[in-house]
Amino acid sequence: MDIWAQPGHVGRAGLMGAVADGAREVGGEVIGVIPRSMVDREWAHDGIAELHVCETMHQRKAIMAEKADAFLALPGGLGTLEEIFEVWTWRQLGFHRKPVGFLNANGFWSPLLNALNAIVAGGFLSALAMEDIIVEQELPAALEALSRQIVGA
Repeated sequence: MDIWAQPGHVGRAGLMGAVADGAREVGGEVIGVIPRSMVDREWAHDGIAELHVCETMHQRKAIMAEKADAFLALPGGLGTLEEIFEVWTWRQLGFHRKPVGFLNANGFWSPLLNALNAIVAGGFLSALAMEDIIVEQELPAALEALSRQIVGA
């Protein structure tokens, strides 16, 4: 199962570097997609199985969306939000059927989820859209829930 665990690019530092290193330590295969400008800044992780270098962030997201079987937002910032909302929107519009989830570790996403529920109450987001996402506190439960929803798995 290929899960796009977001935030950020697969870099050699920060959270994504730690995720990549952790996955590799337990025998996982890590595939990275990174814009050339980030490679030029020496942000690319050099110890992963595959590294796809593209020109733009738009190309990066398209490649990741194509390669992933599911999408999981780890605690993160603006880039994480932008990318997870985009693939969630694409799912709602029927552009793909890949599951989308949030790893709500230590309640990190709870304020956002509360805001989204308020948007549902205001009539600007369907309750079905909220029911469609996976929200789990622990990584094993999140991965299991995502894998159950993968079409064709």
